[in-house]
Amino acid sequence: MSDEIRAYPGVWPPAPIKTERLVLRQSEARDRTALIDLFTSPEVGIYVGGARPREELEHALPEVPGQRFGFFVVELNGTTIGMITLDRREREGKGHIRPEGGEPELGYMFLPQAWGRGYATEACAAALDWFADTHPGEPVVLSTQAANEASMRVAAKLGFTEVERFEDYGAEQWFGVWYPRTTSD
Repeated sequence: MSDEIRAYPGVWPPAPIKTERLVLRQSEARDRTALIDLFTSPEVGIYVGGARPREELEHALPEVPGQRFGFFVVELNGTTIGMITLDRREREGKGHIRPEGGEPELGYMFLPQAWGRGYATEACAAALDWFADTHPGEPVVLSTQAANEASMRVAAKLGFTEVERFEDYGAEQWFGVWYPRTTSD
């Protein structure tokens, strides 16, 4: 049993999550090529440490990638356009809202052809709603390079508020938190 499953008890995978335009679902073998394209894209790699070598990923990525708790493929009209993750933030790194660390952290990446259409905001909002329903009261954190203006806009639209900024990976990082709404909100 993985640490993610122990950290987030509940049924995984959930039924596909449908939004107005998108479907969030568990990864399947048919997603492998799109995910390799995602990780090898120079445009995507700008703010996440650079593109990975295609040959390396062809050998390393399993036939069905992302088979773990918190890994959603995002599809539009049957085509994979990105991914969303909900993982525990590494305790050793910078940026935490709890002294012991290990907070749930939202991550997302989309293929360049899907940029600028609101898909990241729509998909991440659906993932956060699902998480809030399955883990009531649990805040979620997000970290992005402060220079990544698009990601900063997504964080603001989702309702993340800044906790701190720090230097990491050779750049200023923005670290924020999202609190789920309560019935009294």
